[in-house]
Amino acid sequence: MKVNITETVLRDANQSLIATRLPFSDFEEILEKIDNAGYHSVECWGGATFDSCLRYLNEDPWERLRKIKSVIKKTKLQMLLRGQNLLGYKHYPDDVVRKFVEHSIQNGIDIMRIFDALNDFRNIEVALEQTLKSGAHAQGAICFTLSPIHNLDNYVKLGRQLEKMGVDSICIKDMSGIMGPQEAYDLIRALKDNVSKPVALHTHSTTGLGPMTYFKAIEAGCDCIDCAISAFSGGTSQPATESLHFALKQSGYETGLDEVVLKEINDFFKPVKEKFIQSGELEPYVLGSDTDALVYQVPGGMLSNLISQLKQQNALDKLPEVLQEIPRVRKELGYPPLVTPMSQIVGVQAAANVLMGGRYLSISKEVKSYFKGEYGKAPGAVDVEVEKMVLGDEKPITQRFADTLEPEFEKAKKEIGSLAKNDEDVLSYIAFPQIAEKFFRNREENTALKVSYSIKKI
Repeated sequence: MKVNITETVLRDANQSLIATRLPFSDFEEILEKIDNAGYHSVECWGGATFDSCLRYLNEDPWERLRKIKSVIKKTKLQMLLRGQNLLGYKHYPDDVVRKFVEHSIQNGIDIMRIFDALNDFRNIEVALEQTLKSGAHAQGAICFTLSPIHNLDNYVKLGRQLEKMGVDSICIKDMSGIMGPQEAYDLIRALKDNVSKPVALHTHSTTGLGPMTYFKAIEAGCDCIDCAISAFSGGTSQPATESLHFALKQSGYETGLDEVVLKEINDFFKPVKEKFIQSGELEPYVLGSDTDALVYQVPGGMLSNLISQLKQQNALDKLPEVLQEIPRVRKELGYPPLVTPMSQIVGVQAAANVLMGGRYLSISKEVKSYFKGEYGKAPGAVDVEVEKMVLGDEKPITQRFADTLEPEFEKAKKEIGSLAKNDEDVLSYIAFPQIAEKFFRNREENTALKVSYSIKKI
């Protein structure tokens, strides 16, 4: 049996360990080797990469994607898309979603993994439809979480719903690494018995369960797993690519991976990782296993960012309290899965509850939007008292929120004017207005300086 492996070092692995601070220059030289390793796909875009490129790395995320595609030509490029949220933290109008998906595929994406943080699939319909229309592989993702309202029947129902919507494959997204081996076996087996599409599993090593979970999932018929080259594996990242390849090969499975090339890739990333350790950007906290995560269910990317935010406020000592507060807030919000943007919404509110010295003394605008129904339908019943505190007498909406939004692309195009050189720039501006505008202005200044320097040389 063939088991496909997706490599995550260019996206989720570095997002989980170093808060997505990996610049293109740090991996450009190894791209050709990655293309020749035999991976099913390389996850290289989406998630927090877009934001991080503009905000921290002074890179155009679209140009980054094009550069990767210019080298990785044999292996499929994959991205993570937050449905109607795209790569931001709010819902965007349908015209923007369609444009974004279309241009992502035009610029090099082959597989679009699409999820909604609440598993409200009304919020992935447009992105899914546009992915198929644009000729890419549409993978519908189900966010896995543990709560009194999430069970096997519920997940199978979601799988059937995705199949009916026309996905090419289904992914179970265990963003916190909380899925146990038996849960993986039971869930994958149930999905394989009830849907005809290939099933992929995504997990993290946060709790130490990852490798065992993957192995049991494969025994149940899982078609594809996400792994990270060992230098960037473990902790809040994914299980190691080489270790899973070795174990699977020993058990009679095929992965199609080249061990010699895998070693070359890992040898390349070892000093890259060391650089981030020396700079202090790789927190030791995210490297080990933390079984407390089985209680607070915090995903890797959320944890590394939470640590970063608390450090900025000189409040890292408050992390244990914030982690204890997260499950309480989550319960009050109706047990949303802790995945972007819900992980940030719950995490920021939990941090505020601790740092302010009282619960809900400060309520974020995102929490207000959540209770209004702007993110979709809460998986379970929300706490009535907290809802009253947040909304007052206002009633939440029940329709798909995007249906209430006016088209935005052409309006934004006029707004940003000549600073935007193409439609991709407009989409960057819509996703992160202030950050993108600052990036565009710096780009113009740098271009002017280069022209001036060239004239002086002549």
